[in-house]
Amino acid sequence: MQGPADEYQGMDETPLILSSDLARIGQDSRQLARRAAAKELRRIRQGVYVPAKEWDALKPWQQYPLLVRAASVTLQSPTVFCRESSAALWAIPLLGVQQAVHALTSDGRGGRSRAGVRRHHVDMSLVEVEQRHGLLVTSRPQTVLDLAAYGSFEQGVVAADHVLKPDRVQQLPALNKAELEMSIGRSFGSAATRRIRAVLDLAVTDSGSAGESLSRAYMYLEGFKSPQLQTEVRDRDGLVGYLDFEWPDEGLAGEFDGMVKYQKAAYLNGRSPSDVVVAEKRREDRIRATGRRVIRWTWADLADRRRFAAFLEQAGVPWTRFPACARDIRYENGQPLRGAT
Repeated sequence: MQGPADEYQGMDETPLILSSDLARIGQDSRQLARRAAAKELRRIRQGVYVPAKEWDALKPWQQYPLLVRAASVTLQSPTVFCRESSAALWAIPLLGVQQAVHALTSDGRGGRSRAGVRRHHVDMSLVEVEQRHGLLVTSRPQTVLDLAAYGSFEQGVVAADHVLKPDRVQQLPALNKAELEMSIGRSFGSAATRRIRAVLDLAVTDSGSAGESLSRAYMYLEGFKSPQLQTEVRDRDGLVGYLDFEWPDEGLAGEFDGMVKYQKAAYLNGRSPSDVVVAEKRREDRIRATGRRVIRWTWADLADRRRFAAFLEQAGVPWTRFPACARDIRYENGQPLRGAT
């Protein structure tokens, strides 16, 4: 699963070591292969290496932008990166581990994969292109729409939720649904447009994290009652906090625990992880004292959608009629989702 946006910081700091650079100054580039065999370097693309210790210290979502950078320095012509590759450079959260680099082409043979680069054919006159980390990428609106149109429904929701609020780490302003709608234009066919609109219908501005967005997308796809988001909780002592999810009629509160609050200095605010654990326990006790039941889950619980649905059902989250529009959204292993026909 994807990490928080601030963990993209430093993606430009890991050096790329190119065999072509050594050859250009008359040195034997085979020494890089020998150093890789000795585990001093990691080869991340033909002719491109990085220091092994630095690579191994990165999480998968931090490694992926380096794969995009590596592709950019080895491709022979200027390239516009798109979809997941553009999203990584914009620090838009991605689900799963990414390997393929995605790039645009105006060549009618687009869609072919070569040397780890997947080409997607488009009319370049319809593409919004910007520069990010020194590379050409599709614009943020275009990137989100591409993920919604061609990726999974849940990936589209995670991406859309993310850009509907400011990204303070990356110093990027919030987009709004009207901007995203305007960017649909003539670039997408009718089926892709339906998938995009389904994502935008569910997207919200008050999702607190990628994990919360993914949770909500899974709830929707599995047919659970829509929760209220970021509801305020008060007791006689004042404000307790804001709930990630709440089903008031059932007296049930849901909290996604991404663990970041226990690990990163920006969230600790000078406290130790144990101090944060104690504070969270006191907060939850106060919430329970208002008469609400509280359920919690983590990234591990979101690793399997069906298991997450079983968890919610056991916790008492109510079902609703399965949404008919999901029939056009997502198939898995060639079979329609439960409830689809």
